[in-house]
Amino acid sequence: MPTGLSSTELPRILALERRAVADLGHLLRFRAATASRRRTLLIGSAFLALTLAATVVPAYLPGAGAPGAGRARDALTLLPAAFAGFQLLSLVAAIASGGGRELVSREQLVAYPVSPTTDHLGALLLAPLSVAWLLQSWALLGTAAFGLGPARTAAAAVGVLLWIAAATAIAQAAAWSVEGVRRLPHGIAVVRVGALLLGVLAAWLQLTGRLGPLLDALPTRWFVVGLVDGANGRWVLTVAAELALLLVAVVLGAIPAHLCARLAPREEHDVDSALHLPRPMPRSAWAMLVRIDRASVWRAVPVRRGLLILSVGPGVVAVAGALTWPQLVLLPGLVASGGALLFAVNAWCLDGRGGLWRESLPIGPRAVFTARAWVCLEFLAVASAITVGIGCLRAGVPDAREATAVLAGWLVVLGQVLSASLRWAQARPYPVDLHTARSTPAPPMAMVAYSSRLALTTTLTSLIFSTLARDGTPVVTIAVAVVLGAWSALRLRRTAVAWVDPVIRARVVTAAAL
Repeated sequence: MPTGLSSTELPRILALERRAVADLGHLLRFRAATASRRRTLLIGSAFLALTLAATVVPAYLPGAGAPGAGRARDALTLLPAAFAGFQLLSLVAAIASGGGRELVSREQLVAYPVSPTTDHLGALLLAPLSVAWLLQSWALLGTAAFGLGPARTAAAAVGVLLWIAAATAIAQAAAWSVEGVRRLPHGIAVVRVGALLLGVLAAWLQLTGRLGPLLDALPTRWFVVGLVDGANGRWVLTVAAELALLLVAVVLGAIPAHLCARLAPREEHDVDSALHLPRPMPRSAWAMLVRIDRASVWRAVPVRRGLLILSVGPGVVAVAGALTWPQLVLLPGLVASGGALLFAVNAWCLDGRGGLWRESLPIGPRAVFTARAWVCLEFLAVASAITVGIGCLRAGVPDAREATAVLAGWLVVLGQVLSASLRWAQARPYPVDLHTARSTPAPPMAMVAYSSRLALTTTLTSLIFSTLARDGTPVVTIAVAVVLGAWSALRLRRTAVAWVDPVIRARVVTAAAL
């Protein structure tokens, strides 16, 4: 049996890779044909404009381009750590999604010979369709532009964009490798123990004061120095190294992708084959609906992984950065928005084909809606509460003003996210099976629109309560919370009234059950 490539096998492999690239083009055209061209063009133009603004505007701010002193020097000093932070963000996001998001769902491609290389390249192209990824990218571009000034903005932007692409490709390759380990016997336990040990190591580094020197010694410093220096061909060498790193990561990432395709996803199969002992019957139909919805949410693999990342990640950042209570006010909105993007923006997809069966039950539609809304609120509240609970470990004991602002802001953003999510779920239902770890509740461009609107709304609201935590009074904070909460409650009530309409309900259930 041959152990190496012969002269006739190499051209065959190259032909297969060319076919994978061609198949990627077919899938992109298929995905584009199913999306609204006007909406896609509008969203694409907006993000291109924001990217250009993040690259150019900071270079012309006061104090920009003076690396010898002031805030420009501080920006360049923090840039290596920012590069490493982006790498970590991309790595966590890719691992949590089991190798990256799917360009087209597995169920739709089961009858077509699409190679794992195509899947790998498609997941890479979908990586930018995330608000967290975009915000971090804009922050890197803006920091570099502010530190170097307008004269060197273009050169810095090229280097930063190449680093962003290379870091994303490296994270993708690492995520496929972790997913391959996860699919081996006892692989799930190995990955969980490894994640726990890494968390303990990070906590130890932070508590002992070794985290800062470690960040300063990371290899990202070499790339930043090359982009900043620019003398004696150092910029050209740095850009060439980034380009080589990108190409190597893209090519090598296809290898674990092929290995994963040959292994069964154990975590998903464990969910399908698990035995659940019957419990006593609830006392009411509403309680039974809540139990069914709760099981649908907590047994979904992407939802469970997403909850862990969303709740623990920001909390650890808050502890490491020793955030104060006015700063902690910003976290519940961030976590609640991320939790809604796991399933709540298309909440009725949890039923799938079972939604048709549920509609045949002798239960009022308002009870069905309130049960689904309660489970969504429960999930968002648990995720954000874990984050605040971890973050408050170093924030100290809050005074009355801070405690009122945190609690009021938390309740307000929960109401905003819940009302917006259920309204969108009713207006634009999608047939999605949240069975695999790579599933998303809506198409990529829809997810970008949802995440942008949620991020904007919750960030502005959180900033209001953060200001009140510093300069306001408990009475004013409660008054503002009542006004904003009443508006969210009114919008949620309108959505509930619309759900009672059999025509609207039939459209939503039928679309989600296809």
